Amino acid sequence: MELKTRKIILAVTGASGSVYARLLLESLVKLKNPPAEIAVIFSDIAKEIWQDETGGKFKPVKPVKLYDNASYFAPFASGSSDYDTMIICPASMGTIGRIANGTSDTLICRAADVILKERRKLIIVPRESPYSILHLKNMETLTLAGAIICPASPSFYSKPKTINDLVMTIVERILTLAGLESDTYMWMKND
Repeated sequence: MELKTRKIILAVTGASGSVYARLLLESLVKLKNPPAEIAVIFSDIAKEIWQDETGGKFKPVKPVKLYDNASYFAPFASGSSDYDTMIICPASMGTIGRIANGTSDTLICRAADVILKERRKLIIVPRESPYSILHLKNMETLTLAGAIICPASPSFYSKPKTINDLVMTIVERILTLAGLESDTYMWMKND
């Protein structure tokens, strides 16, 4: 699929770590070839956490479109849509558990269910520590169903100097997993 026609879903759930979603969105919009559309869905708790952690309300900029998590009237709630990738960042363990068990009680869970059933790319970025056996089993179930679990565990290869630099080690990994071209630090190539 040509990059200019790609459509991506970003779900932000009620886990701490809004900075990951904020920097991911900023990076997606600034790509040389940004997606044609970035559909964004917030859980109710995520809206509150975003405001608390970033100091302001979310304001979408093109090509971002905001969708209501309580409504199924979104194109990506159907398998006939042309959205090819969904990223859940940060992903709460509650959301992960509902998706792993097929509970499509929100637009976020329904969209993830559609992405999985259509064999498209689902990238889940859990922001939790430590993991319980329930968390691990749910992530195993999702991995077996085709999802990619990318924990928000920053790397230090690039010698990050700020919190944003550290967060970007995960954001760049997500962009690579999504098949998007970015100026990602590559260990042993950038040294």
